[in-house]
Amino acid sequence: MKAGIVGLPNVGKSTLFNCLSNAKAQSANFPFCTIEPNIGVVNVPDPRLEKLEELVSPERVIPATVEIVDIAGLVKGASKGEGLGNQFLANIRETDAILHVLRCFDNDNIVHVDGSVDPIRDKETIDMELQLKDLETVDKKLDKVKRAAKTGNKEAQKEEAILLSIKAGLEAGKSVRALEFSEEDYIDFVKPAQLITDKPVLYVCNVDEGAAVSGNDYVEKVKETVKNENAEVLVLAVGTEADINELEDYEERQMFLQDIGLEEPGSAKLIRGAYKLLNQQTYFTAGVKEVRAWTVNVGATAPQAAGVIHTDFEKGFIRAEVIAYNDYVEHGSETKVKEAGKMRVEGKNYIVKDGDVMHFLFNV
Repeated sequence: MKAGIVGLPNVGKSTLFNCLSNAKAQSANFPFCTIEPNIGVVNVPDPRLEKLEELVSPERVIPATVEIVDIAGLVKGASKGEGLGNQFLANIRETDAILHVLRCFDNDNIVHVDGSVDPIRDKETIDMELQLKDLETVDKKLDKVKRAAKTGNKEAQKEEAILLSIKAGLEAGKSVRALEFSEEDYIDFVKPAQLITDKPVLYVCNVDEGAAVSGNDYVEKVKETVKNENAEVLVLAVGTEADINELEDYEERQMFLQDIGLEEPGSAKLIRGAYKLLNQQTYFTAGVKEVRAWTVNVGATAPQAAGVIHTDFEKGFIRAEVIAYNDYVEHGSETKVKEAGKMRVEGKNYIVKDGDVMHFLFNV
């Protein structure tokens, strides 16, 4: 599962990517600096993992990860191939969620591609390009579906009606994620279309250091604009995060954060936000050899969770021994949890909960 960082040129995408992944993507004061998408596998910060490490004292600890893709800046006309448009749009299509970076700070030394700072205009520029690309996709699908619908095919007629409603929404400047469908219609017709503006989005307001805690007027305008769009907004001082990232000493980093009024790096919130955006959750395995965070989709069953470790675990699944994270912490060890009667035995239909500590029994 991948989250793609998008935005206009020079809004702080590559600097943010460097903060998240510690990979040194090029970061320069001109458009199209990042031509090939940079990909980073980022650890998901999780204090629960640290607590389990403290209780179990394992030989190693392995966190959950999320894949972040830094995609080059879009410009007006990208849907028609302007700039490096076609390539960028193809890269966005391959991601599962979008982290949309908006410039919400003034700085005369950093050139804005449109000559002035206006995050709402910037958002609309990218939204429009993505909507135009989706419109192109919908029109192609409609050409095929209409022929089948004319023959009286009920399924095709229903799909045609859904596609026409999406087309009307896009033409009105609405992204697909802001449109309403029944769950059945969404699963049958909308999701398979793989439209870019249907992807979940997190708007990242890139502010200066002084606005890192409370935001600013630009941020308030963004929040007001997206309130009906089914999207989250996160405030992040990307330049400041980059400065914190340069400090080698953990104590120095913490002092820097305290000085500007933050409890943790904003990048940690962003990684967790991306993880949530991708509809992911964590379960743990905990033993003396290894304490590990595993990633599963929200709603995954116990056998599916077992399959993340190894396909044989899913094929030969018998049952799962499950301890709620809070119970594990309260009693301090697996043995004491068992003594307190808090370990559960769950079967194939069990839906995994975020934070479950699990042990699988299987036979292949």
